[in-house]
Amino acid sequence: MYFRIRGFNDVIFVGRVRAVSAPSYVSAIIVLYVTTAILGGIIYGEYRMAVRVVLEQLDLWKANGAFELKEHFVALGLGMLPAYWSFWRQPLAESETRARAVITATFAFIVWWSFLVGHILNNIRGFGS
Repeated sequence: MYFRIRGFNDVIFVGRVRAVSAPSYVSAIIVLYVTTAILGGIIYGEYRMAVRVVLEQLDLWKANGAFELKEHFVALGLGMLPAYWSFWRQPLAESETRARAVITATFAFIVWWSFLVGHILNNIRGFGS
């Protein structure tokens, strides 16, 4: 996606963001993804022992299945991190444009799915109740 407005790229926010080197964010994105996965793994025991039991008792199988999908998507994302790093660590080459777009869109889907499912399940059960 390109937002080119002649004469305004230095003034508007989008123009300034486009000037940032994308490869400089690769390590930070990977560290944050892994950190989030680790923190999710730490609280996973609480989910299995408290929240999942309640979801099963209330016959909320779709909500439980959405969380199961979330687990699988995050695991797939962890496996894709080396490919993400490989495609994004160097400046853009024309041959890698589609691969970058696909892997970035996949990570965006995984992160948003995980965020939304986590919040929906939290609203169903309630945190700490």
